[in-house]
Amino acid sequence: MRWVGRLGPVIGLVVVYGLFALIAPESFTTVRNLETIARQTAIVGMAALGMTLIIVMGGIDLSVGSTVALSTVVVAGWLQAGGSPWGAMVAGVAAGGLVGAVNGVVITRLRVVPFIVTLGSLLVVRGVAKGLAREQKIDAPASWLEELLAVLPDEQRWMVVPPGVWLMLALAVLVAVGLRFTRFGKHTIAIGSNEATARLCGVAVERVKTLVYTVGGAFAGLAGVLQFSRLTVGDPTVALGLELDVIAAVVIGGGSLAGGEGSVWGSLVGALIMTVIRSGCSQMGLPNWVQEIVTGGIIVAAVALDRLRHRRALAT
Repeated sequence: MRWVGRLGPVIGLVVVYGLFALIAPESFTTVRNLETIARQTAIVGMAALGMTLIIVMGGIDLSVGSTVALSTVVVAGWLQAGGSPWGAMVAGVAAGGLVGAVNGVVITRLRVVPFIVTLGSLLVVRGVAKGLAREQKIDAPASWLEELLAVLPDEQRWMVVPPGVWLMLALAVLVAVGLRFTRFGKHTIAIGSNEATARLCGVAVERVKTLVYTVGGAFAGLAGVLQFSRLTVGDPTVALGLELDVIAAVVIGGGSLAGGEGSVWGSLVGALIMTVIRSGCSQMGLPNWVQEIVTGGIIVAAVALDRLRHRRALAT
């Protein structure tokens, strides 16, 4: 029955989409709405690529939303200062990578549990973003960065989805291949499965952990670049609670909070499920509080299923 577990997220996506296709207005199934769903999924999906590595390793990162906000501020500030769009993109990713590196160093050197470290950095990074932006939005001059997740004009319909979505899919392939076939990926899985055994086998645990958190932060920074593309401004208050969506996407996709398990493609499907549910609720005109209840219920259910899988695994 292993194939059922692997196809579980896809089956869930089909069921959720089919349900809303039946009860939601006809606009839910239009090509335009499907494109909107893809655009909205790209931000959570990009951050989920890094979170997949972190959770597979047995860690957690609660600072993702704050890192995304910091990245939008850095990108907008760079452009406002006259910098190039490429430089702004690199700066946004670098800011995220720096946050991840600091998290990794504190976790490994001071031996503080990841939950506490990243909970603290959630507040610290959000404060830094607000300080850099002077507690206001930063307007930036127009650039091609705004086109990454913009609605496709008629002459570019051949692309099907915006460039930012294709970028997410391309990086997903890279992360999936790296996780499965490279030494770095195998060491990441080994640490999540049994850290003590991995250490005895010669794995440089501290180094790998720091690198994983750095990569995870860089993906959060890139998600921030995509968030800037949607907003076209740097906003230090954006992405509040995004880390919950990202973690839920990974767990729904088959990732285990105990470490050692996770799927890049499952995480993307999990992110898509979250977006489909929110889009369906919006199309039906349900208020935000209903959407928040549904999202919270999904997170609890995903974690409960994760624990149930582990109990069954231990029982057998």
